[in-house]
Parts: sequence; C-alpha cells; structure tokens
Amino acid sequence: MPLSIRLPEDVEARLSRLAAKTGRTKTFYVTEAVREHIDDLEDLYLAEQRLSASRAGESETLTLEEVERRLGLAD
Repeated sequence: MPLSIRLPEDVEARLSRLAAKTGRTKTFYVTEAVREHIDDLEDLYLAEQRLSASRAGESETLTLEEVERRLGLAD
C-alpha cells in the first residue's frame, strides 16, 4: 500500500542529495530507515506496555535469582 509522508525541508533536502549522489531513489532510503528502526520502536512499545502492567500490579516481577531457581539453574 502506498504511503505519503511530509518531511521537514532540511531532511528532504538531505535525502534528495543522498539519492542524487548514489543513484538510489528517495523511497529506497526511506524504506531502509524504517526497516532499520522499526524493530527498536516495536521493542520500546512492548517495554512500555510491560512497565505499565508491572506498575499496575498486573504482572509478576522476578529477580534473576528467582528465575534461575525456577528454571533449575541455581547453584
């Protein structure tokens, strides 16, 4: 599905210069940038959800020692 975005003028100018210098399209570089950062954004969102659940008492929090003991990894 096509996507349309508006970029600040300075970012668009940099993107245009990069595309012209390398012979790649601006779309190529925008796609690469999204691919590069989407995992981090998804991880951040998940971490924020888990933190909220923890603070609300909706999830269990364990120490490393407790995890090791439950998994039978304790010394």
